Amino acid sequence: MNIRSLTRGDGVVIGAAVVLFIASFLDLAGIDCPAGLNCSSFDAPNAWDALGVLMSVFLAGIIGAVLVVVGRAMPSRKVVGLDLGQFGAAFCVFALWTAFWTIIDASDAGTGLILGLLATIVLAGGAVATPLVPALKAPLMGAPRPQAVQSPYGGQPQPGQGYGYPGAQQQPYGAQPGQPYGAQPQPGQPDPAMAHAPQSQQQAPQGSSAPAGDFTPFWFAVPVARPLYGEDGSPGPIAELAPGTWYLAVEQRGPGLIAQTQDGRRGVLQDTTGIQRG
Repeated sequence: MNIRSLTRGDGVVIGAAVVLFIASFLDLAGIDCPAGLNCSSFDAPNAWDALGVLMSVFLAGIIGAVLVVVGRAMPSRKVVGLDLGQFGAAFCVFALWTAFWTIIDASDAGTGLILGLLATIVLAGGAVATPLVPALKAPLMGAPRPQAVQSPYGGQPQPGQGYGYPGAQQQPYGAQPGQPYGAQPQPGQPDPAMAHAPQSQQQAPQGSSAPAGDFTPFWFAVPVARPLYGEDGSPGPIAELAPGTWYLAVEQRGPGLIAQTQDGRRGVLQDTTGIQRG
């Protein structure tokens, strides 16, 4: 999983899960030592000595945190009709519910139980609030700036050469093959693009010309994970654009963009709000 796709809410969930794991090794209850006795040799039980508390509080919370984070990377995966993130949030809330009533029932709660309750509060809060609070939906790590790609012979890539994909040759919109970018045929000189065209195409009406494209491809990054839909209008996404990764916008499609991923797939990005241009 791309670590740059993690949000601040995911960082809160991961941190709370680590604290919950540490708390499982601490004392669940204190020991009342009668006066005159040396109780230093007595070990208070921890969560690993109480299977019910271990499974319903500590491991349930850790499993919930894992499902929440994995659900961000695989949003299409479902368990009993629920997304992995929703299923993980339910685990986190269940761990908080159990920890609360366990510490209420305990006569002398130990460090492990108190720290476990605090960790489950943060864990459940982060899992539930991340999709709702904009501050928690922000990327955990900032997006890197795109690096200039060197040509195979050490020179800088020229305009129209792959837009950052080494070796790829792409003509700019509106340019003819064999011509420099933006160049027009001189009067009295044959158009190189029409040199091998059929006779019927060479006899084009005077004054007719193809409209030049005014869209310039550019690199961009998304602030949060967003789906990429197929160009054929299919309702299901073909890929997901992750924060922290640069993608190439190759065409304007209404309010959206035709985006190209690093593996060459192209699709429609319908939500372009807040994107960062490279």
